[in-house]
Amino acid sequence: MSGRRSRSRQSSSSRMTDDQITDLVSKLQALLPEAPTRSTDRESATKVLQDTWNYIRSLHQEVDDLSERLAELLATTDITGDQAAIIRSLLM
Repeated sequence: MSGRRSRSRQSSSSRMTDDQITDLVSKLQALLPEAPTRSTDRESATKVLQDTWNYIRSLHQEVDDLSERLAELLATTDITGDQAAIIRSLLM
């Protein structure tokens, strides 16, 4: 029985409070571009998470597009193996 109590105490102490969640959602919202200020109820917290997901997805797409453009540029540029190695090391 004491094992159950200690696990219960441990899990409840590791849970986040509503204030902590509200604070983290506000911080996340501040990182988004052009994020209007909203109240931090459950509905707007969900919206902030959706906006964050969409923003991260768009950043991934931008990285993919830029990587493709860079690969095309490198393919059309006359560079030596040493120069290509330097460019690759700078990009990593």
